[in-house]
Amino acid sequence: MSQVTPNLLIVEDDNEISSLMSRYLSTNGMTVTVVTDGVAMDRAFAEDQFDLLVLDIMLPGEDGISICRRVRASSPIPIIIVSAKIDEIDRIVGLEMGADDYLTKPFNPRELLARVRANLRRETLVQAVTKSAGRVLVFEGFEMDLGLRQLSDPQGAIVGLTSAEFDLLRVLVERPRRVITRDGLLDLTKGRQAGPYERSIDILISRIRQKIEIDAKEPLMIKTMRGEGYIFTPEVTTK
Repeated sequence: MSQVTPNLLIVEDDNEISSLMSRYLSTNGMTVTVVTDGVAMDRAFAEDQFDLLVLDIMLPGEDGISICRRVRASSPIPIIIVSAKIDEIDRIVGLEMGADDYLTKPFNPRELLARVRANLRRETLVQAVTKSAGRVLVFEGFEMDLGLRQLSDPQGAIVGLTSAEFDLLRVLVERPRRVITRDGLLDLTKGRQAGPYERSIDILISRIRQKIEIDAKEPLMIKTMRGEGYIFTPEVTTK
């Protein structure tokens, strides 16, 4: 995150909504850039470095879900989706595509500000904690470098994890062979700062399994303890 003023990018094609968000966030100490579609977003990313992305779903051309998936494939930037869609399935899809938070329109600008601050604060705390953390945790041939916030597979290739995925996996790896409830995982990762949905833990676990398990449908490392939570089964050593 920027050391001075948080730099935000908003992708929203409704001028009234984008103006409201931009004015309120700017008044509260943020630098805000507004674009209306994915093409303009790509240009903005090429010209500047942003700390957080606020992304609408219903956009001209490429929709927000596709944009979210594409951005997440190459960047750990926090993403907050804003959408008029209120169905739970839409929230789930957004989170599955890599969003860190989801806000339904119409919303109170104060709630948007709170969620932006919570996500930025979480990134700042994570960076502060890991900056001096030089430990490397090893399990099943994987190496998790806490200082670099990087996971390598047994062949030495970097495993692409989002910030939220890395934080959740770290919680599990640091507490091997212990059952951790969903509430516990929420408290140990986001601390409930942004009002996350309990279902988001299941989605993140699913995404992590797809990246580290041989068969994500029959996981051996991250097992579900029905009615209790999750357990990380491998032996973990420190390098």
